[in-house]
Amino acid sequence: MSFGSSFVAGTFEESAGSLGAVSPFDNAHYREVFGHYVTGIVVITGVSSDGPRGFTCQTFGSLSVDSALVFFAASTASVSWQRIREVGVLGVNILKDDQEPLARVFAATGTDKFANVSWFRAPNGSPFLEGSLAYLEGTIREVTNHGDHDIAVAELDFASTEPGNPLAYYRGGYRVLA
Repeated sequence: MSFGSSFVAGTFEESAGSLGAVSPFDNAHYREVFGHYVTGIVVITGVSSDGPRGFTCQTFGSLSVDSALVFFAASTASVSWQRIREVGVLGVNILKDDQEPLARVFAATGTDKFANVSWFRAPNGSPFLEGSLAYLEGTIREVTNHGDHDIAVAELDFASTEPGNPLAYYRGGYRVLA
């Protein structure tokens, strides 16, 4: 098999059709490679002492069925994440294919993300965004720091689904699965 460009343990090998030479570790190349991996989009939410908080997240998944555990990655620089982490209870809103505008709202910084957004309270108080494909709620069990992100593990005590299709993210853009 021939690779257009590859990064292996600090070396870069070029072949026909490659992207060109890069430094021993090029963040742009790394992002391009991982952009080829399709992810779903969720909005992590919680209610802090200063009101509802939330952020868009594409690194999310099921970790265990017995116990019901999920994981996600959150930027350590995110004020919303820090407020949700302090509370310890969070909601996960798995976005539906028509919710790209909502994903963009919750990806922004420095704004009131809940202004003009319809939501309701989950059983333990976390915000659930109306129209989502699925809703989960749970308690943060563990957080570890890795580079510029925290990896959080939450134990779920509520899960619900709605009909529809997921919003996906691929190669730097939101996508609808056919």
